[in-house]
Amino acid sequence: MAAEPWLPLRGVRVVDFSMFVPGPFATAIFADLGAEVIKVEPPRGDPGRSYVPVQFNTENRNKRSLALDLKSSPSRDVVEKLVKKADIVIEGFRPGVARRLGLDYEKLRTHNPEIIYCSISGYGQTGPWRERPGHDVN
Repeated sequence: MAAEPWLPLRGVRVVDFSMFVPGPFATAIFADLGAEVIKVEPPRGDPGRSYVPVQFNTENRNKRSLALDLKSSPSRDVVEKLVKKADIVIEGFRPGVARRLGLDYEKLRTHNPEIIYCSISGYGQTGPWRERPGHDVN
């Protein structure tokens, strides 16, 4: 039996709250490099599953996923457990959404002070277009 190949991110755990292209693509690369990536999807699944399935499968390869209603208390308990064991959190919400869901850096670091937090938005966190939805393919 062949030994498992050395991968530089083996042992790193990533929790992925992103959808569409930028976040899923970034976390797919983490997974390719050995990270354990856990994709958190809405209860009916990521809409990308039905838009362009081959693209969804490409961007979400090598990941585990679970569906959670991020507005419910039981789901928040699951998120807290995931974050406590994570090294990195990536989210792709519009500015303010993560805070309203209790998924902003300030809240998550109370569960894991060492967490690395990446927020991806179409137009940044400040400025006149910050509330507009968007991603790199717009």
